[in-house]
Amino acid sequence: MPFEEINLSKIITYSAADRSSKVTAHLEGKPPAAGMSMKKFLECLPDVLKARELKAVAAAVVQAREKGKPVIAMLGGHVIKTGCSPVLADLAEKGFVQHFASNGSAAVHDTELAFCGHTSEDVAAHLEDGSFGMAADTAGMINEAAQRAARGKEGFGEALGGLLLEKKAPYHQRALLARCKTLNIPYTLHIAIGTDIVHQHPSASGAAIGQASFRDFKIFAATVAKLGQGGVVLNFGSAVIMPEVFLKALAVGRNLGHKITHFTTANFDMIQHYRPRVNVVERPVLKSGRGFAITGHHEIMIPLLAAAIYEMAS
Repeated sequence: MPFEEINLSKIITYSAADRSSKVTAHLEGKPPAAGMSMKKFLECLPDVLKARELKAVAAAVVQAREKGKPVIAMLGGHVIKTGCSPVLADLAEKGFVQHFASNGSAAVHDTELAFCGHTSEDVAAHLEDGSFGMAADTAGMINEAAQRAARGKEGFGEALGGLLLEKKAPYHQRALLARCKTLNIPYTLHIAIGTDIVHQHPSASGAAIGQASFRDFKIFAATVAKLGQGGVVLNFGSAVIMPEVFLKALAVGRNLGHKITHFTTANFDMIQHYRPRVNVVERPVLKSGRGFAITGHHEIMIPLLAAAIYEMAS
């Protein structure tokens, strides 16, 4: 005997023409044309999903500058390796970013690019003979900055940026750390001991690294405390450290009575990971504000975001 089939003859239907829908024809994209301006290109993007969200993040950055609220850019090392440092520095010079914060690997790549014009060793090849991460000049510079910050009143990132300038690193003009020092805006370094190649060297001092990084945490928390009513937090490619640091800084600020509400967060990465999603995009703006998660390669998305910011500000 054949199996029973449901009878569809009495299904209740309706007209699609009378139904409300999420996507309408006027939201569709327009074909780009050769030689068109960036403004026209952005107008040609479909006004849906991530294209709409990219514009919303750019608009939030522009509005933050107009309100005098901070925009914080948090970085993972891959952002520097993919050549985005000059783009980010230009955003800072134009007043769209007031604070950079990164893990230690971003500082390693920025320092090597500043001094050597190249970075990112072949890990697999150098791990075989134990030479991975044993660049003495890189370690010496960063560990010297930690000692200098621990002895004085500078932050870790501030001290490293100052050293790049003082030692006249050949490519310091493209180094984000050095540019932040010149602009007198904070670049804070948030270090987990053992994660960076410079910790493998005799010049490393756990006490100095810890003290310098702790000072930078307090500098970072002071900026986070000012985010309320229009600030922006952008996380570019840090999957663990910066989302965790941000959450703790936010807790400190709120505990001290700062009304850190109604601000915007966004996570830009090649893959959307758990911590950026919950610690940047969701939890901080749970009761107020907006959070966005936009997936894409840094070398495309960061220049595209910068272009959108400039167009919206013009």
